Amino acid sequence: MLKQWFAGLFLMATVISAHAADGVISLPSAHDVPTTAKRLVNALEAKGMRIFTQVDHAAGAASVDLDLRPTHLVIFGNPKVGTQLMQCHQTAALDLPQKALIWEDEQGRVWLSYNDPVYMAKRHSIEDCGPVVEKIQQALANFARAATAGEKKASGDDEIFY
Repeated sequence: MLKQWFAGLFLMATVISAHAADGVISLPSAHDVPTTAKRLVNALEAKGMRIFTQVDHAAGAASVDLDLRPTHLVIFGNPKVGTQLMQCHQTAALDLPQKALIWEDEQGRVWLSYNDPVYMAKRHSIEDCGPVVEKIQQALANFARAATAGEKKASGDDEIFY
């Protein structure tokens, strides 16, 4: 029970420390862009999510002789969940599949950003789908935390992040 309470507290702290603006949730990463992207893909695949594609925007910029700090997009989803959202309102398909952007800011800090499902639900006037939106919100927060958190070491029944 104590472990669950601490896990809930950690999740709340993670969400509170995340920056949210205009429907985008951004969490700082303890890793560089490639490592954060790899950790995200590993977490997604471990939960059976489909990785549709990945886009290295910095490489695209370099291909036309332009500079761009590391900027990596992962496009992923699960039709079992996404379809339920589209059944509530088909225009939700404009924002699906899900996307996560891993990017480096001007100070060299790395961030993982994704669309806030609650904001998306409001954008598409999705009502009566609260449990689906909550499930997506929880899953995205968990994936983001897995990708951005420091390494985890087990210590008895508790988990420690450093």
